[in-house]
Amino acid sequence: MLLTESIILILSLGTLSSAFSIKEPKEPKQAWGYVPVRSNASMFWWLYYADSPTQNFTQLPLILWLQGGPGASGCGYGNFEEIGPLDSDLKPRKTTWLQAASLLFVDNPVGTGYSYVNDTLAYATDLSMVASDMMVVLREFFKSKAEFQTIPFYIFSESYGGKMAAAIALEVHKAIQAGTIKCNFRGVALGDSWISPLDSVLAWGPYLYSTSFLDDQGLKEVTTAAKKILNAINTGAFKFATLLWDKAEDIIEKNTNGVNFYNILTHDSTKDTALSSATTETIPFLKLFQRHVKNQIKDKLNDLMNGPIRKKLKIIPDYVKWGGQSAGVFMNMAEDFMKNAIDIVDSLLEANVNVTVYNGQLDLIVPTIGQEAWLRKLKWPKLKEFNALKWQPLYTCPECTETAAFYKSYCNLSFFWILKAGHMVPADQGDMALKMLRMVTQQKQ
Repeated sequence: MLLTESIILILSLGTLSSAFSIKEPKEPKQAWGYVPVRSNASMFWWLYYADSPTQNFTQLPLILWLQGGPGASGCGYGNFEEIGPLDSDLKPRKTTWLQAASLLFVDNPVGTGYSYVNDTLAYATDLSMVASDMMVVLREFFKSKAEFQTIPFYIFSESYGGKMAAAIALEVHKAIQAGTIKCNFRGVALGDSWISPLDSVLAWGPYLYSTSFLDDQGLKEVTTAAKKILNAINTGAFKFATLLWDKAEDIIEKNTNGVNFYNILTHDSTKDTALSSATTETIPFLKLFQRHVKNQIKDKLNDLMNGPIRKKLKIIPDYVKWGGQSAGVFMNMAEDFMKNAIDIVDSLLEANVNVTVYNGQLDLIVPTIGQEAWLRKLKWPKLKEFNALKWQPLYTCPECTETAAFYKSYCNLSFFWILKAGHMVPADQGDMALKMLRMVTQQKQ
């Protein structure tokens, strides 16, 4: 073979290889749309039908995923950073939850992600409004997608999304009892959830001290800051408690040399894009938004959602920017932020709704010991029996020998302790999160 022919052949093979490497993966069946929930307020939803090689979507459950913040986007972060079919590089995710369920992402509350308000007075200001808006979405969804009315339906959540999920789950249960919605609701899963802000805050010091992120003096300072928040909550000064929460986080950052609130063993990327102190001090709650919501609107994800994804969806109004109203969402919920939802969880348990709590071992913002603390406050009559149970180790596969989590369940309450995971459990431990999903939805392993 001549040298020139060899070169041409090599170049041809290279071109062919390149063509195959950039071939876009086959996308699962999808649907999306807007639902006007109130005057001047519309919410965006995005459905992926289950994509299992062995089962039709009708044989698998439907999961509503709720992101935290409030103001973080499920259609963006939850979808492309945690459980959707593609990651933020648009590459297939090996641990996508679509293997085991259909996924419904909703940008919630109004103003989050692609959802929007046309009037600043239309933002949700408390949990009741959030739940009411979501019920409008769910009624419309199950009406328009009647194929899902009989499919087992679960709500999974993360962070502040857990607080919203509890309230929404209770409203779904009530609506089913009243006959105003047709769906097969089976339970709610509260992931690293902001159910009891105070119990999380009071756990910060002990957790950081036990993991060698605080010395004696640091523990004293963090404990003092936490007690100020306790006093504010006890007097009903919830908005002031939110501001004190901001101060407590500053004290933690200084004493720990900037520990990552979402995973104590990884770098805190929020500091790389922090606002100036002058800006955050003149606008209340802006620094909190920057630290806890803005980091879920990363530049890469922002470019994806406001670029290729926006073009794909084709229905996003020109004046709506993905994530553009998230600061407004967060700030309008400031009064509600430090209120707990323990009584709502009690109501769910009493109504015999299946409740799952799961938490990442390395999460600081919602440490596991804080979750355990509010669980002890439940008035559920079967709590004593639940507490008496010994947890069981879990492994990601039958041949695996490394413990991936611990688990216990009694009647309609379950708890998963997920090891080596931070606040975003599916992102940190995708295999274990997928196994947990199958256990919660009672699928064969």
